[in-house]
Amino acid sequence: MLLLALGGCSSKQRVYYAPTKSQGAIIDTPQMHRATMRSYTINGKTYHPTTVSLGDSFSGIASWYGKDFHGKKTSNGEIYNMYAMTAAHKTLPMNTMVRVTHLQNGKSIVVRINDRGPFVASRIIDLSYTGAQRIDMIQSGTAPVRLDVLGFAGKVGGTTQAAKQVDGGEFLVQIGAFRRVEGARAFAKEHQMEEGRYPASVQEGVLDGSPIYRVYLGGFRSEDEARDFIGLGRYQGSFVIRDSR
Repeated sequence: MLLLALGGCSSKQRVYYAPTKSQGAIIDTPQMHRATMRSYTINGKTYHPTTVSLGDSFSGIASWYGKDFHGKKTSNGEIYNMYAMTAAHKTLPMNTMVRVTHLQNGKSIVVRINDRGPFVASRIIDLSYTGAQRIDMIQSGTAPVRLDVLGFAGKVGGTTQAAKQVDGGEFLVQIGAFRRVEGARAFAKEHQMEEGRYPASVQEGVLDGSPIYRVYLGGFRSEDEARDFIGLGRYQGSFVIRDSR
């Protein structure tokens, strides 16, 4: 096996918020997207933020959070305001606009995602105090809801491609390179699904005039997610490429 040690990739700290901005400002920058779209771990469970399209729908249990968090920093660097129409979600891109419909009383609201949570298995979204109040779920604390994706970057509407801009395409991590295809296939089979979500594949190329068979892991939604994986140190000489096919 030939491992290609090209360009050292330093490990990055696993964080998922941008620097604090002024209260009330909507943070929507490429730097914020890269930070908040990285995988992160809470209480031993890893979450993988992902892209979505206009019209996507999800169902689950909503909860809400209020004065204990009022005035504190959210995951995208804003200051949480319990009276604003915002919400926390584990994986939706920051500033995604969603309609939340209470499935028991039919009431609905539109909120903007600016935080991560709720970190309870059965719950899908954490509403601000005012959001929860408007669909009458303050007393019950939780409620069954449906989420409908309405827009991105803090705006309702737009195109489905608006969500795709947060990750810039598919990123791969090269974990090995072989002169013989049999060796590459065996190595890919051995590492066919890292962490249950990064499938291995073999691609043929040419190096110094001879065939070479490179083994890649795919499924990374952003360059930062791929670099975080490299930082685990499992594959010496591994590095990131962008799949433009």
